[in-house]
Amino acid sequence: MNSKTDIKASAFPACHVRFPLNMDRQAATFWLAAEEYVAEHLPEGNYFFTWQLSPTVVMGRNQVAHAEINLDYCHTHGIDVVRRKSGGGCIYADEGNLMLSLITPSRAVETLFAEYATTVAQALNQLGAAVITTGRNDICLADGRKICGNAFYHLPKRNIVHGTMLFDTQAVNMQNAITPDAAKLSKAGVASVKSRIGLLKDVLSIDIHQLRTAIETSLCNKEVHLTHEDVKRIFENEKAYRNPEFLYGKSRHTHITHSDRIAGCGSVEIHFSLCGNTITEVRLTGDFFECGNAEEAFSKAFIGASYHADSMREIIDTLHPEESIRNFSTQALRKLLNIEQKETNAYPKSENTNP
Repeated sequence: MNSKTDIKASAFPACHVRFPLNMDRQAATFWLAAEEYVAEHLPEGNYFFTWQLSPTVVMGRNQVAHAEINLDYCHTHGIDVVRRKSGGGCIYADEGNLMLSLITPSRAVETLFAEYATTVAQALNQLGAAVITTGRNDICLADGRKICGNAFYHLPKRNIVHGTMLFDTQAVNMQNAITPDAAKLSKAGVASVKSRIGLLKDVLSIDIHQLRTAIETSLCNKEVHLTHEDVKRIFENEKAYRNPEFLYGKSRHTHITHSDRIAGCGSVEIHFSLCGNTITEVRLTGDFFECGNAEEAFSKAFIGASYHADSMREIIDTLHPEESIRNFSTQALRKLLNIEQKETNAYPKSENTNP
């Protein structure tokens, strides 16, 4: 890498971080690791870069995955699920979103957040989009619809601010991915605040690639080039974001209950405890009659399995734990677990909102 950046009270104009060619198609975990790498290894100063993603859901630091995300939908539709180290709510991003990263020396959070949001808003206004900032440092269209949400976290002697700018997006994926399933959840994390969203494509006459270039040009006045050796070290740091303990750490005490009253059988409640997306405990309650040790049968069948519809459907079809309960049919168990049909038919297909 090569650059020397003066420390200024203002974060802008910043130094644009340029990555080697052909790096654009990386996962969110790479770019989150890149933010930390810049913060830890580049000379003290203000740095900025943008990135784009294939379909991805990004959780906030303190959120519970099952309370925020329809993991079955994401699994079936190839939507990546990751966790960031900043707080705030859950977001969905795809090729129609522009992701922004700002790394600065340590300074007062509120003034940095406000300067960042104001500077990005000014850049959008100059491009012809009438936008305003809000009290939470989001950026909205004049009618209040949010087009840019931002989050923040602190490292030793450095601050990182990152944002998601909505230019266009796959609305079906956004709606279905950030929606927990119908199971009753006992939540221990922070729930997202759902907001009305707007799209910049509706108010700008440029495409997302032109927008990306314009934002980088407006916010930066110099650049630093990372080397392939830098990228190699970022890939190594990225592994921590893929660690299940980090991804599902706040979900270790997630509890999900499925219940129903079944004709000829009685009431059946199945209580799952999850560590990440793995079933660690199964309990049964209800007024049903047993043909064997039902809790043992269900525990042997499900403990250690993935809490995904396809996995649970295969377990039922192979091990039939429902046979331990009088008049409890395979069909009734599938209905109770909300897995009556194949996952590929359970949700509408994704549609790009481009005209």
